[in-house]
This record gives sequence, C-alpha cells and structure tokens, in this order.
Amino acid sequence: MTLVAVLSGAGISTDSGISDYRGPDGLWRRDPDAEKLVTYGYYMADPEIRRRAWRMRRDTGALSAGPNAAHRAVAELARTPGFAVRVITQNVDGLHQLAGMPERKVLELHGTARAVVCTGCGARSSMADALARVEAGEEDPACEACGGILKSATVMFGQRLDPVVLGEAVAVTKAAEVFVVVGSTLQVRPAASLAGLAAQHGARLIIVNAEPTPYDELADEVVREPIGTALPALLRRLADGSA
Repeated sequence: MTLVAVLSGAGISTDSGISDYRGPDGLWRRDPDAEKLVTYGYYMADPEIRRRAWRMRRDTGALSAGPNAAHRAVAELARTPGFAVRVITQNVDGLHQLAGMPERKVLELHGTARAVVCTGCGARSSMADALARVEAGEEDPACEACGGILKSATVMFGQRLDPVVLGEAVAVTKAAEVFVVVGSTLQVRPAASLAGLAAQHGARLIIVNAEPTPYDELADEVVREPIGTALPALLRRLADGSA
C-alpha cells in the first residue's frame, strides 16, 4: 500500500470559481485591505469589518462552488487499489469532500467556511443558515444561543491552528511515500514547512503550481501546467506506475 499525501492550496480551487489570495490575480493583490476581513483582531474589534466580511461571504458564492477535475482526480486515486490517500488542505471550501474524499481522510488546517462558530460560547451552526440571516437583513448576525460574535469556522490570521489537526498532518507527512503539493505557494507556515518535512523523511516530493515556490529545489518533480489537466494526468501516472 502506497501512502500518498496531497497538500492542497488555493490554486486547486480556482477552476471551481474560487479566487486564490496571493497569485497574480489574487484577492490580496486586487484589494490589500481585504486581508483585514479575515484577521481576527480587526474582525473582533470593528463591527464595520464584520459587516464587510459577511457581505464578502454572501457575495463570493463559495458555498455554491463545486469540485473540479483536480479534486475528483484526488478522490479517484483514493479509490484505486494499492493506494492510501490523505489530503492536507489549506483550503476552507470543503471541495475535496464534495468530490468524494471521506471526511476522516481530509485534514483541514485552516478550518471550514461551511460552518460558523460563536466566539463566545463556541456553538457551531451552518454557514448557509447564517448567510440566510444576512440575506434577510442582519448585517452582523449574532449567536442565537448567547448573543456572541459569530465568525466562520476558519482559522483567521492571528489565530493558532488546531494542534490536533496539525499533529495529524505532521504524522501523515512523515509517513508519506509520495507527497504532492498542488496549488500552494508554500509561503504560509506551518503548512509550507510540511513539504520540506516530507522530503526530509524520504518522500518523493512533487510540486504542481503555476508560480515558483521556496521548496522547488527539494522537489523530485515540478509541474507548471494548469492544475485542472496536470494533476489528473500526474495521478493517473502514479496509479498505473509510470510516474
């Protein structure tokens, strides 16, 4: 059984209509001030930032996005005899699961945008329900249990990653025989450091990304072609033993 770990970043989801952040046309380059909307300190301190954040969540339509060929290729490899696949994702869109990856095989380093959490009592509910309240006129919906501030169940800038999820990601990385990075600039730590950790522990490191990354020199293979076609082709080669 070959253990393949896939570290996915925003680039894998651009074909699904979800903008990346740091690419040439990324959200931060188009609107540098938008980073405040996902920065915990600004979000908690400023009601106007929260109102803008809720409008952004409503208008981006992330919940309506569906998986693309790259997500489906990862799920297909996971169903291939002789392969165990684990996904470590920096994304919060849930598209790996929608493509068919079991929840238990996906580690969401930065949480999920498909749920909301109360910063006061910790109650969780669905993002769809919260957005329905925004659509109905609540500009900054409060927790229905305690009245506290609601935020997406994502790890914002200024928050720590879940140590349990990160620990599982490190364990998978160390055990992987093949480590595929797809659609990540490998600039955000600690996720970025997993590529180096995989190489250090003997994994074959493959990087599929449009832009150069700091770990390209460590990689056994670097692919610059569009992810939607390059990743399915790569994973088919892995599956048939020709990669």
